[in-house]
Amino acid sequence: MAQAVSENVDIGTAIGETVSFLWSIVSNIWILLVILLFIIPVLQRGAVNRARVRMLTRIHRERKSQVITLIHRQETIAFLGIPLSRYIDIDDSEEVLRAIRTTPSDVPIDLIVHTPGGIALAATQIAMALKAHPAKKTVIIPHYAMSGGTMIALAADEILMDPHAVIGPVDPQLANKDGQFSAAAIMRAVEKKPVERISDTTLMLADDARKAQDQMIVFVRQIMKGHCGEGNIDTIISELVMGKYTHDYPIFPGRARELLGDCVKVGIPESVYELMEFYQMAMGAHRPGVEYIPVAPPGGPQQRR
Repeated sequence: MAQAVSENVDIGTAIGETVSFLWSIVSNIWILLVILLFIIPVLQRGAVNRARVRMLTRIHRERKSQVITLIHRQETIAFLGIPLSRYIDIDDSEEVLRAIRTTPSDVPIDLIVHTPGGIALAATQIAMALKAHPAKKTVIIPHYAMSGGTMIALAADEILMDPHAVIGPVDPQLANKDGQFSAAAIMRAVEKKPVERISDTTLMLADDARKAQDQMIVFVRQIMKGHCGEGNIDTIISELVMGKYTHDYPIFPGRARELLGDCVKVGIPESVYELMEFYQMAMGAHRPGVEYIPVAPPGGPQQRR
């Protein structure tokens, strides 16, 4: 009887040890899976970032220029599927201005722009800094450079566009609690109503709209002074600033050439298409909008910014 009890205890102990061993294996597998779920995306992002930097370096060497990217895609946070809109902001202008400022005066700049636009102040700062650079400035548009992106393109000596890429109007947009409206639309609406039927808030908004439009006209004249489209400046202002079209109206290369002249060229380097693939692969909130490989001073190493 005692022997039977002892055998049962031994069997129970063996079963318990086996269950514990299997449970430890399962637990370790879960820990390993959790670790892999965190590590693999980090390793993938690192690989894509390194490949993107190598491609930026390749373009820099091919074109012997300072290559700067201003890339804004609509990102998606993978876990929740929430769209995250990106646009030109003050952080972008700080980075681009730093890149332009640190570029030697005799080195051309290639600015690759892919953006829906953004804050007018930031775009204006970038455009003015780009115009002031002494060497040749080229804006490369693989897909679209709307609104603030077009403002920046107007500052370039040369604009390279994919055959189906577009720029767009630069008519000012004003926002209030009811939404965002073009300055031209606000002024036209006020003109059509008796003043006694217009609220003080709307009248003040219309005054700001007039100022914004006048300021944009001055900016476009200033930024295009000395450029190939300068002789057509009045038509450019009429087409792009005065609210003739909706703000997202696409201007394809053919029409862009009619407005801006021969500085607009159709076709971009094949390496730029390859570079854009890496930005698509790097979807995520932590991918920078601005990147560049600083041109090192003579005898100095190159560093990534």
